[in-house]
Amino acid sequence: MVMTKNRSMDIRLGAAAAVAVLLLAGCATSKNQAPVEDRAGMPRTPAPAVAVIPPPADPVLEPPKPGAENAGKAGYYTVKPGDTLIRIALENGQHWKDLARWNDLTDPGVIEVGQVVRVVPPATDPAAAGTKPVTTAKVETRPLGSPPPAPAPAPAPAPAPARQGDDDIDWMWPASGPVASAFDETRSKGVAITGKPGDAVLAAADGRVVYAGSGLRGYGNLVILKHNNTYLTAYAHNQALLVKEEQSVRRGQKIAEMGATDAERVQLHFEIRKLGKPIDPAKLLPPR
Repeated sequence: MVMTKNRSMDIRLGAAAAVAVLLLAGCATSKNQAPVEDRAGMPRTPAPAVAVIPPPADPVLEPPKPGAENAGKAGYYTVKPGDTLIRIALENGQHWKDLARWNDLTDPGVIEVGQVVRVVPPATDPAAAGTKPVTTAKVETRPLGSPPPAPAPAPAPAPAPARQGDDDIDWMWPASGPVASAFDETRSKGVAITGKPGDAVLAAADGRVVYAGSGLRGYGNLVILKHNNTYLTAYAHNQALLVKEEQSVRRGQKIAEMGATDAERVQLHFEIRKLGKPIDPAKLLPPR
């Protein structure tokens, strides 16, 4: 019995010793390892959003207007808001069809603001107008002491070609009524002659019809005559037009009937333009 108890005691002591060894080993291990933190269930901080800035878009470049390379040059005109080819032609003393042809306008009714159009014939160089070529005097050499040569006889003057000047026009009044308003270069640009509806409107001089219609705002039914390369006349506010474009007319020919189209009263608005610039008709028309 004693030996059995002693063996049993030894067994229990051995087991206790083994447990102690294991505990000491676990403590030693826990001192050498970094603690493990359990993050399960904790909210995670989201990564900051990165703003993506797109590269700047290429600027949309507006294509240059037709004829822009000629802007500011003599003999060219830059289209402004409200312009029409007819008005540009009137302001520059030209036929609107000539402007369309010189500028290759397939649709003369469509012009753009900022577009540059030629207003002189292509064969004309307004920038070179009035210039003369520079000539160098001829130097003659001769031996010292020799007499100077006799002067050559002057050549006979060549006869000047007979030509009627652009200012040599036989003007007449385009209507017989009284003048209701005189010329004003900044406002009316012409004179107003009153009358009754249907009164005759006459061509003030020989010429050619370069416009007949109502496409110019403020003028109503309008006739424009071109008399030469310098002078145009305009006849506005008519109730009826009796001529067509490209038609030749004679001085005193009835070209329209007086009316009140685009006007507050029956009247003929009459303009004379020299190289496109309005001038006072009273300075050219004969006294009444």
